[in-house]
Amino acid sequence: MTTAGESHGPGLTCLVEGMPAGLALDRDAINRDMARRQLGHGRGGRMKIERDAAEATGGVRHGLTLGGPIALWVANRDFANWEERMNPWPVTAPTEEVHLPRPGHADLAGVQKYGFSDVRNVLERASARETAARVAGGAVCKAFLRALGVEVVSHVLQIGTVRAPAPPLELVDFADVDASPVRCLDAEASGAMVAHIDRQRKANESLGGVFEVRAYGLVPGLGSHVSYEERLDTRLAAAICSIQAIKGFELGDGFELAGQPGSQAHDEIFHTPERGFYRETNRAGGVEGGMTNGETLIVRGAMKPLPTLTKPLRSVDIATLAPAEALRERTDSCTVPAAGVVGEAMVAYVLAAAYREKFGGDHIDDVLGALRAYRERIAWQRS
Repeated sequence: MTTAGESHGPGLTCLVEGMPAGLALDRDAINRDMARRQLGHGRGGRMKIERDAAEATGGVRHGLTLGGPIALWVANRDFANWEERMNPWPVTAPTEEVHLPRPGHADLAGVQKYGFSDVRNVLERASARETAARVAGGAVCKAFLRALGVEVVSHVLQIGTVRAPAPPLELVDFADVDASPVRCLDAEASGAMVAHIDRQRKANESLGGVFEVRAYGLVPGLGSHVSYEERLDTRLAAAICSIQAIKGFELGDGFELAGQPGSQAHDEIFHTPERGFYRETNRAGGVEGGMTNGETLIVRGAMKPLPTLTKPLRSVDIATLAPAEALRERTDSCTVPAAGVVGEAMVAYVLAAAYREKFGGDHIDDVLGALRAYRERIAWQRS
């Protein structure tokens, strides 16, 4: 999955390669995910402008994949307000350069690395607006996984100092999670999160938090123990940490396990003729030895507060080297709910790739046949 495009450019492109032919795609389902990425109390003015939708421009015919690369296009409606500044081609009048890098953003390191004098050459691509393209591609991956009996969902566990109780391990009803203004399953915590965002926004602050992604219905054996790059936890960590502003990754009980004795850190194994192999706990988060173990996959991402502030931090003008305030740009005060939707897309991408590597197949029916054969071989009875 590859993306291209800038935050205020004409639009964003996502290219998804490796999907089998014959997979049914639902345009409305893809665009529901696009709309979900725009949800959340604390979003800024940009979300009032954009009404994101993904248009398939290649690899799909009459709602079915063709087996080739799938190209998706997401238009930036805000480009109409930035056409002179972000035109791909030369313009008659020079546009003003940005010389005020923001602490916590890619701005300064980017201009140093690429030899730019204009910070906008960096910030436009570094912007989290890029994740709209990821969500479009991730929706295709979710459609593939859904055909295999896998569902990927997310919710918010923490915003700022407000934490929600962890939901139970068993299958949780996520049907109404998007009805919460912060995509939190706990109503009391949801209200406290909204109030916390409002207080901090009035104080010119931004807020981070923690989201959790779960994947239900996975077979054991996705990924591998044989090399570091094939380990599924390696790939999941890279995928989650690739999301803008993510500073922490956790699989299962993660950091809590570091303080536990071994007898309380692992998931004991049981077997019955009716259930086959199973575990009564899921401290590992569904991954052991770099492979799925058949339990629910549970990963979390910790997001720092956004670096664009309405009351800017101190910085330095890169043209004059004089002290200055960092760039003021239209911004959100909290995007943790949206980050969870992006997390779904990235987890779906990793899992879809793992299924393709393990089961192959030119057509979706080939994939399903190989999956059935594998489930029979290992006597995997869970649906």
